[in-house]
Amino acid sequence: MLVPVVTAPTTHRHPAPVVPSVWNIDRTHSSVTFQIRHFVSKVHGVFADFKGVITADDDAWQNAQIDVEISTTSINTNSEPRDKDLRSSNFFAVDSFPTITFKSRRIERQGDDARITGDLTIRGVTKSVVLVGRYNGMQKAVRGDRIGFDATTAINRLDYGVVWNRAVEGGGVMLGDEVKIEINVEAVRAKP
Repeated sequence: MLVPVVTAPTTHRHPAPVVPSVWNIDRTHSSVTFQIRHFVSKVHGVFADFKGVITADDDAWQNAQIDVEISTTSINTNSEPRDKDLRSSNFFAVDSFPTITFKSRRIERQGDDARITGDLTIRGVTKSVVLVGRYNGMQKAVRGDRIGFDATTAINRLDYGVVWNRAVEGGGVMLGDEVKIEINVEAVRAKP
């Protein structure tokens, strides 16, 4: 008599999906600075209040998503009268546009160098920009793992409706149109 052989059904084990890490920008160890030509020199400034989140797989940073929000009222150029003017409708119109935002769309990585393409919104106008950056690595720490990167870009302020300027005696204008932006970020891994 033949006894049928019963085999257990084959189960396929699929690897567990990778859950991306969430990194919160540490404002006390990060900065958003800019510079613009003023007459024949340059004015430097910072935005002191900003927040951001980076969502990424530790092994595939090129797939990261970066979201940053900057408070326009926090602009500081070391001159209160100038900062008050920068908050006015001549420039950032902070009453109507309290934030500047950046949302990444694509990251091209070559080693630790990266080109981050994303949407920058200023005064309600959104334009695509490319940040040229460098990943500075990750540090394990008791109070939370940390990552760091730097990035720079340049934009034309006229593209965002920031058009105020003043003609100066002898020709020319007071302000340049190009604004150089530098970002230095240290971010802490959020606890699961």
